[in-house]
Amino acid sequence: MAISPPSDLVLDVVKAADPLEVQAAQDKLKANQAAFAANSLAEAGKGFTSAVDILDRAVGKTGLSDGKNRTTKTEEVPETYRKFEAMVLQNFIKNMLPSDSEEVYGKGATGDIWKGMMAEQLGNEISKGDGIGIAKQLYQDALKKQEGKVANASTDQDDRNMAMSMIDEFQRKTFGTTTADNKSANDA
Repeated sequence: MAISPPSDLVLDVVKAADPLEVQAAQDKLKANQAAFAANSLAEAGKGFTSAVDILDRAVGKTGLSDGKNRTTKTEEVPETYRKFEAMVLQNFIKNMLPSDSEEVYGKGATGDIWKGMMAEQLGNEISKGDGIGIAKQLYQDALKKQEGKVANASTDQDDRNMAMSMIDEFQRKTFGTTTADNKSANDA
């Protein structure tokens, strides 16, 4: 029986070690491997920074975000509305980014994290300017609501009755009850 002392010793140590510590060590190795892969991509000019630079150049060519021709004050919208718009934009952008770009983001969960981080940064940058108008519209609606000038804020009795009848009809269809069942249940 042949033995290989270095590998047998390593296996004996791993078997004797705490499983949580082994898992933590494996996670650190995977993180180091992912960091190495990200650095390798960055050095080859295919990393996260180069992808952002490409997008910056494309935006510069279109003239969409030069910051000089803004007509509205971006400072008037509170930060909470901007953060909400950034979150919505992040979801849009993440779904629009190509899914088969392992050379830019990396493989597996690490690649998904990098892709999410890129979408988050792009959403934040877009919302810092005028964004797409979500934050501005929500803020204006909130101001109108405070002033009591919200359109369609109140309903009349006919609208309420119609809504209640629609709810009752939906419940009857869902639960399979008839009007005779409802009357007997109400009488009881």
